[in-house]
Amino acid sequence: MRIRLEEQLQQLNLELIKMGVLCEDAINGSIEALFDNSGDGNKQKKIFKKIHDADDEIDHKEREIESLCMKILLRQQPVASDLRIVSSVLKMISDFERIGDQASDIAELAQYLSTTNLTQKIKIKEMAAESATMVTDCIDAFVNKDMEVCRKVSEHDDVVDAMFDEIKAEIIDLIQKDNSNGEACLDLLMTAKYLERIADHAVNVAGWVEYSITGTHGEDEFDGKSE
Repeated sequence: MRIRLEEQLQQLNLELIKMGVLCEDAINGSIEALFDNSGDGNKQKKIFKKIHDADDEIDHKEREIESLCMKILLRQQPVASDLRIVSSVLKMISDFERIGDQASDIAELAQYLSTTNLTQKIKIKEMAAESATMVTDCIDAFVNKDMEVCRKVSEHDDVVDAMFDEIKAEIIDLIQKDNSNGEACLDLLMTAKYLERIADHAVNVAGWVEYSITGTHGEDEFDGKSE
């Protein structure tokens, strides 16, 4: 019985890593779409299809992992440490699913923003890179059971929040100087907000990685249900 449980926990570990990698792919694709100004319609279609497919795979992976968690809880005899891992995974996949949704949302906005030069006028590229790095780091923290990386992710959230405030001020300044780009500026603000939320979900994942290791959650959980 214990051997079978260990096998299923190992499978759970692997499937969660796969879901995290899909999220990385979706984020990187959305960032590529946001800053692609090649004017190549076929290239953009391929980018958007890749992101859409990744989002669908993330949703499928969430259901797959939920099913595996239920099998472990109902058919095996998990001890307290096993239950901690399973409950953490159930929390993490919810955050990963939201990250996939927000990457898809950014890609939708990128279809309009890529026709402007607004993304070159503010520091959203740096914010996008920081948010993407946080997602990569929270996955690495889970793979390596690394508490230091968990704390690093939480610390970087303050950096992303500061970037959002700076970008918001930059966008207000752009609108004041030329209100003809008002709609595009609002799309850009929404893009920055989605990046901020991606960072918040990465912090959640890092917190649940910490809980799976120590039994304590180091951060207040971000509530993304209303997004």
